[in-house]
Amino acid sequence: MDLITELERFRPWNEQEERDLAELLRRLRSGEELYSRENLSAHLTASAWVTSPDRRQVLLAYHNLYDSWAWLGGHADGERDLLAVAVRETREESGLTSVRPLSPDICSVEILTVDGHEKRGVYIPSHLHLNITYLLEADPAAPVRCKPDENSRVAWFGLEEALAVSSEPWMRERIYRKLNAKLEGF
Repeated sequence: MDLITELERFRPWNEQEERDLAELLRRLRSGEELYSRENLSAHLTASAWVTSPDRRQVLLAYHNLYDSWAWLGGHADGERDLLAVAVRETREESGLTSVRPLSPDICSVEILTVDGHEKRGVYIPSHLHLNITYLLEADPAAPVRCKPDENSRVAWFGLEEALAVSSEPWMRERIYRKLNAKLEGF
């Protein structure tokens, strides 16, 4: 199933998702190339809200760029299967080898702003991440490790604790709190 069809099936949780979904669909239908970082103004990313089997913990990484505990995920970089991107990025950023989707369906959509920054000595201009989020599950007893070029720590947190350790107010209140609420349905 293509992304437009998946997004058309997606039912927004709140006004943020409703508005961001409309913009995602508008951009995809326009034919704008969004699967590659070559589009400097906006491109697709996939994130994972990784939960423990009992749904009481989530896995976060301390992201160097954002200087905050945050979810896992990354750029599509040409890949059209965004669930596969979320799983791949989770494995790369956490060292987990066994990660499984709770559902193949999209959990959340959001358009995220990214300030201009340096990456590997190259300036990256401010842009948008057109993000698709999936719920994944992993065992908190499995070993994790950081990915030094992206994060400095990886750890499991209780649901409320995960909100408290994030230093990004908008992400904490608008995204992570929403994802915790959506976990109640699983």
